[in-house]
Amino acid sequence: MALLTHRDTPTRFAPSLLALLGFVACILGAAPAHADRIKELASIRGVAENSLVGYGLVVGLAGTGDDLQSEQTKKMVSNVLSRQFGTMVTPNDIRARNVAVVMVTARMPAFSTMGRRIDVTVSSASNAKSLFGGTLLPTAMKSGNGAVFAWAEGPLSIGGFSASGGSGSSVTKNHPTVGQIPSGAVVARELDYKMSAADPITIALKDPDFTTAARMAHAINDRLGAPLAKASNPSTVQVMVPASQKSNLVGLIATIENIQVTPDQRARIIINERTGTIVMGSHVRISPVAISHGSLTVQISEQQAVSQPDAPLTDGQTVTTQQTDIEVIEEGGDVRMLSPGPTLGDVVNALNTLGVKPRDLVAILLAMQQAGAVQADIEVQ
Repeated sequence: MALLTHRDTPTRFAPSLLALLGFVACILGAAPAHADRIKELASIRGVAENSLVGYGLVVGLAGTGDDLQSEQTKKMVSNVLSRQFGTMVTPNDIRARNVAVVMVTARMPAFSTMGRRIDVTVSSASNAKSLFGGTLLPTAMKSGNGAVFAWAEGPLSIGGFSASGGSGSSVTKNHPTVGQIPSGAVVARELDYKMSAADPITIALKDPDFTTAARMAHAINDRLGAPLAKASNPSTVQVMVPASQKSNLVGLIATIENIQVTPDQRARIIINERTGTIVMGSHVRISPVAISHGSLTVQISEQQAVSQPDAPLTDGQTVTTQQTDIEVIEEGGDVRMLSPGPTLGDVVNALNTLGVKPRDLVAILLAMQQAGAVQADIEVQ
């Protein structure tokens, strides 16, 4: 993909910006399609990360924890003290603000063994001002089925801070209510995944496509020297395990992952109207089209005027009236002819000849698609 424009810029900078981006797009558009490893284009079905989540407490905060109005914090602290330490404390007895209720999340990689450490993210779940200086108490990390797969604990690393004064002034850097604990969780249970040589290896494409799936199956067959791979649909390729590799599944998968395949891409244009960003794919083409683009400016000004009676010594009164002036200014919209562009660089250069602002290109591209002059799918975000 190549970046065409980003945000509106002052008029004096627009031509140079578009020229620079056009030059970059020419380089990217002219570059030939490159091959990627299957490892980047797809994944082995069944081999996936496991999302974990936990609900715990962070202690040791310097008065920046949950305030006294947080009922969930009071109940959480009371339950922990009662269940783990046998200390009978009611929620109404909790007064300290150095504790915060948090949600702990982590991603457990596939084939993680017991004792392996993984990173965790700790986020405030109530109204704490900052988690700076806090320590996470041991927290059970559960998967979607409710099973505990890891335990997390340790001091938090916060990439920011928050400070406030007695007058109500405050200063905050980054996001102090979210922290990280590198290697903060220990895997306590392994995922039950067994590789079987009797079943075919299923390769799941990240971006389903008929052409890419067919190319992938053809490349695998060429590398293995036998018709073992078949694209059953645009999202999956199944590979039968040859008899000579049944005892070496890891080596076979490693070989398949490193096979080079050139993925096919649809011609697409992504438009973000909020920021004025336009991103084009290398397969975008345009047909000959004539474009006239101008702008209409309406200026409305109001001022007060005093109206006097027509004749003196009459019953008339002096009144104030509103006078409205409306001025319409229409800039010229010359008709420009855009020649067909075989590459992305030609498309960018053709659009830059219009001399319009980046945000105006959004309207032009949408109008060109409606006229059938753009051979691409346009997605507006």
